[in-house]
Amino acid sequence: MAVLKWLSICLTLFCQGTAASTPCNWTQCRLGKLNDVSIDLLSYMGGLFPLKCAEENVELFPEDVYKNTEGEDVSVVALEAMRYVDQLYNNSLTSVTWNKTTLKQFQNVIYRQVQNLELCVVGGVWKSSGDGGSVTLKTYFNKLNTVLKDKEHSACAWEIVRKEIRENLVQFKKFIDSRVKP
Repeated sequence: MAVLKWLSICLTLFCQGTAASTPCNWTQCRLGKLNDVSIDLLSYMGGLFPLKCAEENVELFPEDVYKNTEGEDVSVVALEAMRYVDQLYNNSLTSVTWNKTTLKQFQNVIYRQVQNLELCVVGGVWKSSGDGGSVTLKTYFNKLNTVLKDKEHSACAWEIVRKEIRENLVQFKKFIDSRVKP
């Protein structure tokens, strides 16, 4: 009887260890493609950065934001980043002059990513090491929220955020391409 209990415990621990090291299929197959779609939609919905906003433009994106996440699993980092983007684009968008259909498509793609990443992370497939990448992402997105608040959610504030999020997603693509095996 004791042998069966011991065998059961060993088998359970082995299976949990295997599951924790197995990549989430959705992250492996779809994350990069939907990230590319998100980048394209951000470009299409507003076009080029408006000249009238050039004086208000700020550079906020830290080039190393995803380098600080080396100890994190791709799904955990992706979920955190996409949740921040989702929250940001659920703010007051009344002043934007973007194509509303494209904006809605962008919001839907981000929402889909959040939903699927939650299944990967909450499903226990990925574990966070909590090594500090989260602090960098949180600080960056707090700065974007501050830009929106300080500029009272103006059209130019949103253009700055759109430009920054596009750059974020381009850098995120490099991060996932370096970490996700085809």
